[in-house]
Amino acid sequence: MNRCKEGWLASVTALTLGICLSTASALDVNHTKSESDSPFEFFKSGISAYKNGDKGQAVKALKYAADMGHPGANWKLARMYADGDGVAENDYAAYKFYVRIVQEGADPGSEDESYLSDALVEIADYLVTGIPNSPVKQDMPQARSLYLQAATNFGNPEAQYRLGKMLLNGDGGEKNPVQAARWFQLSARKGNPAAQAMLGNMLFQAGKTVRGLAMMTAAYEKAGPHDQIWIRQLQERAFAVSGEADRRTAISLASDIVRNDNGF
Repeated sequence: MNRCKEGWLASVTALTLGICLSTASALDVNHTKSESDSPFEFFKSGISAYKNGDKGQAVKALKYAADMGHPGANWKLARMYADGDGVAENDYAAYKFYVRIVQEGADPGSEDESYLSDALVEIADYLVTGIPNSPVKQDMPQARSLYLQAATNFGNPEAQYRLGKMLLNGDGGEKNPVQAARWFQLSARKGNPAAQAMLGNMLFQAGKTVRGLAMMTAAYEKAGPHDQIWIRQLQERAFAVSGEADRRTAISLASDIVRNDNGF
């Protein structure tokens, strides 16, 4: 059974699906399709044009492929609109392309599952805040539901981390620190530095000082610039109330964790 055709597809709201159906396509009217045309060929053509710097042609080819149901084309278009990459930045347009991926689904075990998994996370991210001047409003319970789907059905580490945060804070539902720690741990084991930092902080708060400090320190070393800002704040607060011996031991353990990429 194609994933997202029944069962947990119902968790994507009627508004979301209605928005998806209205996605417009600016096709090249001068192009005459032949029997040899396929979604994959248009997708390849679009990616080739993108790599060559012809983003206008890339968008045209990718939209052909997207209209023919190619999830990779929908994904690339979503990223281009979200980033303002070759097109005017438009989060609402990006959102609609992500919803297309969810609506069309993916066969279990296929390479298209990664597009579906990530699209669920991106849609949930938009629902956490809403999109200004669009029909997409903040919907924390719905976002939590979509993170849960991506975390459970696909083991998506970003979804596991974000679900853990919602459970820890009580966003979109009841608080559940125990379940939050479980999701952080699953994500951390897959190398997600943000989840590693959150789990390390929870361990530190629970009295596991050295282990918690080490995990936060290792997470900081591996995180990107954006996440390093808040991870460093967590780490510095914990270090400030820790003894010198614990700090030294934690730094040594963190070096081992980073070097061996294990310990989570």
